[in-house]
Amino acid sequence: MLGTNRKLIALEQQGKSIRVGLVGAGQMGRGMIAQIEKMKGMKVVITADIAVENVVNAYENAGIKKTNLVVTDDKSEAAEAIRSGLVVATADASLVSGLADVDVVVDATGVPNVGAEIAWKSITNKKHIVMLNVEADITVGPILKQMADAAGVVYTGSAGDEPGAIMELFDFSEALGFETVALGKGKNNPLNVEANPDTAAKEAAEKKSSPKMLASFQDGTKTMVEMNAVANATGFLPDKPGMHGFQGEVKDLPAFFQTKENGGKVSKEKVVEYINGIAPGVFAIIRSEQEEVNAELTYLKMGDGPNYVLYRPYHLTSLETPLSIAKAYLDHVPTIAPYKGRIAETATVAKKNLAEGDYLDSIGGFTVYGTILTAEESDAMEALPIGLVDRHIKMRKAVKKGEIIRMSDIVHEKDTTIWKLRELQNTFGTVSIEENDIIKEVPVV
Repeated sequence: MLGTNRKLIALEQQGKSIRVGLVGAGQMGRGMIAQIEKMKGMKVVITADIAVENVVNAYENAGIKKTNLVVTDDKSEAAEAIRSGLVVATADASLVSGLADVDVVVDATGVPNVGAEIAWKSITNKKHIVMLNVEADITVGPILKQMADAAGVVYTGSAGDEPGAIMELFDFSEALGFETVALGKGKNNPLNVEANPDTAAKEAAEKKSSPKMLASFQDGTKTMVEMNAVANATGFLPDKPGMHGFQGEVKDLPAFFQTKENGGKVSKEKVVEYINGIAPGVFAIIRSEQEEVNAELTYLKMGDGPNYVLYRPYHLTSLETPLSIAKAYLDHVPTIAPYKGRIAETATVAKKNLAEGDYLDSIGGFTVYGTILTAEESDAMEALPIGLVDRHIKMRKAVKKGEIIRMSDIVHEKDTTIWKLRELQNTFGTVSIEENDIIKEVPVV
């Protein structure tokens, strides 16, 4: 992100700013609005949320006066307000991507199908799209990236989210000519695949967060999803289904990622992994064949070799999202995107015994959790991707607790945008797609 501050200052000095449209005024969205309010060359001109009072509160908490805020679902009124220097609160998410006065759209909903639809509409309206929705990205990100490339806009994950923070370390390592051996993150709570909104309720209340969101961290789904995004961006894969989840400190990491035959803990290199004990940090394990480089790394206390660790001890979630907005708009470059296509999958696992006729709920709920597999492993068992899980899925047959749910085990009672995009992704694979094909193939529901 070197030089972004100066580019934004220059943009403002020209009397311009990046006009941001946001969908989702929850914890992530509120933080982003407040952060951008203190930045140069950028403004959140419109925000949508199903509870419009959340948007009003988010703007007011960021220091924006009510007299500078217009609440409307009318496109013409919203456009006029933005041109007059005001900000808009709306309950209509489609308004955000449909306005000519928006340059970059940010999805901060956290709901896979909603995120897929926001991304799809943004791309067809020639808007850059920043995803604070990793669940949608791992499910249909490859096809959305192809669509964005064809439409001449940027599709990107967010800086500050752990996949984006890991990607920065990876790009740093690769640019300097290091061999990158492993990529990963810390997990800040013990793995409990049975966690649900009820078991997470007390801690969630203390942290003023959503019980469902907290449960998705505790049951491991969020970790699997995040490392799935890193896999699709870099080509690195889990060493085993679900990864290992080693316990250790930062100083232990270089030795962990030696192969077992060399005294380490993994069976191969170029893996994604999570570590208990180093949260909230992210890391890259690097190596060099140059003796002088190794001597310098040892001197700099990066490890004893042959592996060395790059460790970032923080990630600022949506507070860093503005950097991805700026990078997309100013440089036309993603922070992180599924450059390698779909090479990993987060499969759906039964959190409890499921009977024929039972309905699934959602990520962080009572019925399922996710575990990362290679795409080959997932395809071999026809696993249901976790990002496709919603309340319209009914069990065709019983599945026992701890078993992966297969596509043949379910009945999906409603076609949604994410399902349609997934079908298109399966059809096209990694071939390039012309813009007219995009518009023709996927009607948004």
